[in-house]
Amino acid sequence: MKHAKAWVLFAWLVALLLCVRVIAHTTFVADLSAFMPKMPTARQQLLVDQLRDGFITRLIMVGIEGGDAPQRARLSQQLAQTLRTDAAFLGVQNGDAATRDRDQAYVFGNRYLLSPAVVPARFTADGLRGAIGVTLNSLSGDAGMALKHLLPRDPTAETLAILEQFAGDSQPATQDGAWSSRDGTRAILLVQTRADGSDLDAQSGAMDHIRQAFERIPDRPAATRLLMSGAGVFSVASRARVEHEVTRLGLAGMALVIALLLPVYRSVGLLLLGLLPVLSGALVGITAVSLGFGHVHGLTLGFGTTLIGEAVDYSIYTFIQHGGGRGPSGFWRTIRLGVMTSVAGFAALLFSGFPGLSQLGLYSISGLVAAALVTRFVLPLLMPSKAALRDLSGVGRVLDRVFERLGGHAWLVLLLLAGAAAVVAWRHDTIWNRQLSALSPVTSQEQKLDAALRGDLGALDMRYIASFTAPDEQSALRGAEAAGEVLRRLVAAGELGGFNSPASALPSIETQRRRQAALPPEPELRRNLGEALRGMPISEGKLGGFVTDLSAARQRAPLARADLDGTSMAMLVDSLLVHRQHDILVLMPLRASGQGPHPDTIDLQAVGAALAAPGVPQVTVIDLVQETTDIFDRYLGDAVLMSGLGALAIVALLLASLRSVRRTALVILPLLAAVACVTAGLLLTHHQLTILHLVGLLLVVAVGSNYVLFFDSGMSGTSSDERRRMQTSLVLANLATVGSFGLLGLSSVPVLSAIGGTVSAGTFLALLFSAMH
Repeated sequence: MKHAKAWVLFAWLVALLLCVRVIAHTTFVADLSAFMPKMPTARQQLLVDQLRDGFITRLIMVGIEGGDAPQRARLSQQLAQTLRTDAAFLGVQNGDAATRDRDQAYVFGNRYLLSPAVVPARFTADGLRGAIGVTLNSLSGDAGMALKHLLPRDPTAETLAILEQFAGDSQPATQDGAWSSRDGTRAILLVQTRADGSDLDAQSGAMDHIRQAFERIPDRPAATRLLMSGAGVFSVASRARVEHEVTRLGLAGMALVIALLLPVYRSVGLLLLGLLPVLSGALVGITAVSLGFGHVHGLTLGFGTTLIGEAVDYSIYTFIQHGGGRGPSGFWRTIRLGVMTSVAGFAALLFSGFPGLSQLGLYSISGLVAAALVTRFVLPLLMPSKAALRDLSGVGRVLDRVFERLGGHAWLVLLLLAGAAAVVAWRHDTIWNRQLSALSPVTSQEQKLDAALRGDLGALDMRYIASFTAPDEQSALRGAEAAGEVLRRLVAAGELGGFNSPASALPSIETQRRRQAALPPEPELRRNLGEALRGMPISEGKLGGFVTDLSAARQRAPLARADLDGTSMAMLVDSLLVHRQHDILVLMPLRASGQGPHPDTIDLQAVGAALAAPGVPQVTVIDLVQETTDIFDRYLGDAVLMSGLGALAIVALLLASLRSVRRTALVILPLLAAVACVTAGLLLTHHQLTILHLVGLLLVVAVGSNYVLFFDSGMSGTSSDERRRMQTSLVLANLATVGSFGLLGLSSVPVLSAIGGTVSAGTFLALLFSAMH
């Protein structure tokens, strides 16, 4: 027997050590891609890619506030200069003169390779006469000064033809030589990290580099401060916030449980023993998720604090019964059935099409089973032979009278159930928050700052996107050009307000060669130019630079991505050509026309039909806002279906165990009423439900099933003393659960507070209704 006990303890300790080893090498993530489908459609895959590794996840928007405008501009310039020499960053933009000069040099110097107007007919005598005539007529317009400066070298206005492709794009304001916000209260920069947005450690390091560079700026005014936002910033902050909340609330939950149980146990050693199932369950749960998914989401980690409430229940039942001279075997049949119902409820989540739900299901099952096994087989080996618990007989007699008065009121439970069901039916169309952002731990202040910085930067509108994949860069650019021809026709017809294409800044080599071929040799150009200028108020001698530049353009090597380095267009191309492991994802953001009854929307069906043209790659056109809503609807439907299947599994398990339809109905009634009343309470207090509320309701069933099963069978055939001890243990367990989950409900992370508030209220009602039935 001693050897058997030793082997049990040895196996338990080895298992814990293995769990610690796995967790030490576990990757923890905080992005929302874990809550995307496992097998998404082409539309959903685009959203998944953008959330996980899209170019936008590598952009950090930086703001500098405080001081006066010249001071902020100086800080912006010095910060940008430092970051451009840091290997952690691929690019930094802040509207400085050097970058503007590089942009102008790139566009002007390569105008004959970039301009969509370069065709053979444009450089015939008639074509030159028409193009130069338009330029001369425009000298009196708004662009007159710019055209007058460009005329000697660009009489056909190719530079303006290039810039017209970017018409409608919002540009940041400039103040004292640096980008500034619209209201002029802060300087702004845009930084591109070298690491992918999914590498949170690297993103965190990049943010530290930015902070340190800012703090080291000489003579920095003390009143100035640094702001940062972006997808990577959100993920890093979310991970840190969840970890902080898990630590803070975990310690607070432990303190509450200690304050509740230490006066009862009257032994620190016994109290620590009672927390072993909690620790074991948490370690096993995280390990199981890590091994099963390769990473652990921050919300799953936060979910771990909920084990404090349920896992400690098992040790409470064991200690109080053991303290009364009765070993745990007498009530473990009921506990075992309670654990099995919990497992049955969460098992359905394992088969969800969304990894986030599957993680929560696996964590719950493995954690609860581990906690129960440790309570059943390890705690008895470590417990003293006689636990000197506080005499709770007086409390037991009071509770016995209370429960006696509550009993026999199943009709009231039915009435409350009916009322709650009526509220749910009344609010059925507003029950769910259908925004995927509801799952994010990002605060409203962070969201407001992000929106403000995006508005200041004139960031691309990424709501409507046409996208396709290509095997290599040149294929991607050729496809973008083909799609661009169709989209330009839609813009001319007023169906679109505009679009962005990587080919606007970097045409394919094939297109560049075709444009070079459209440029005539110098003798022919001079001949055509002389004929075109007859009767015009400009002589051929004034256009010598035009002839020289055009002749040089015929001979130059095609542009490549490296030619964009140092320009603001480099980020544009990189954001629209997303290099992945096996292909390139091409993004072409679309802008609404701003006309008609729905000026801010685009008829995606019409755009998609137009793009289904010969020579155009297979393009997917999506509305990212609508797509996130559709994904949540599918997510919600999947979760509800899985929960329904879990409920059916619980009913089947109870029927098989209790062998009575009536007893099964009486067991289910308190749980159903608790779930319905909590849901109705949330709706009446103007809270919309999220997936995490649904998980919380599953936990209500998991925890509450122990209460109702004890009232149904755990107290039958027992003496009055045993019944009172059982009632006392149930109340203590409920107080521990309600208290620990109640603390979780105070979390600043909305998703954690959703679980905490739901479970604390639900488990209290589950105990109350169990006593009433």
